[in-house]
Amino acid sequence: MVVLKQIHHLDVLAFYWCMTRKRRQLFTSLSRCISFTADGPLYFVISVFLYFNDQTDWLALVVLAFLIERVLYFVAKNSFKRSRPAEALDNFTSFIRPSDHFSFPSGHTSGAFLMAYFFCQWMPEFYYVWYAWASKVALSRIFLGVHFPTDTIVGAVLGTSCAFLTTGILI
Repeated sequence: MVVLKQIHHLDVLAFYWCMTRKRRQLFTSLSRCISFTADGPLYFVISVFLYFNDQTDWLALVVLAFLIERVLYFVAKNSFKRSRPAEALDNFTSFIRPSDHFSFPSGHTSGAFLMAYFFCQWMPEFYYVWYAWASKVALSRIFLGVHFPTDTIVGAVLGTSCAFLTTGILI
C-alpha cells in the first residue's frame, strides 16, 4: 500500500508540473482538438473505409481488438475506481467534462495506441506519425485535466497490448 501511495504522490507531482506550464492556455486549446480525434468518430470512418476497400479481414481484427480492449478497460475502470484529478485534488477544475466518473485507465489513450498499432501495420513508413499522434492524445488528456500521467501510461500499454495480442493470435 505504501508503494501505491508513493506512485500516487509522484503522479500528482507530474500532473501539477504539466498544469503549471507557461503556455497552458495554448496547450489546453490544442489538447481539445487532439483529444477530439480519439473520441470515436474517426474510428468509425476508418472502419467504413476498410469495409468499402475490401479490407474486411483487417476490419474484423480491429473490431475484435477494440472489443477486447473495451472489456478490459471497463473492468479496470470500474474495479480501480480512481477519482479524476478534479475530484482528487483540492482547488482544481478540469477544462472539459469527462464522459465518465473514473480516471484509471485512460480510454482515449488506450484507443489511440490501439489504432496507432494498426496504422503502423498498414502504413509502416509513417510509424513516427502514428505514435506521435497517440502520444499527443495521451498528453492532451493530462493537459485537459481529466487524467493523471499513470492513467495515460496504462492506457497506452492496454491499447498496444490488445492490438499486439490480437494480431499475434490471428495473423
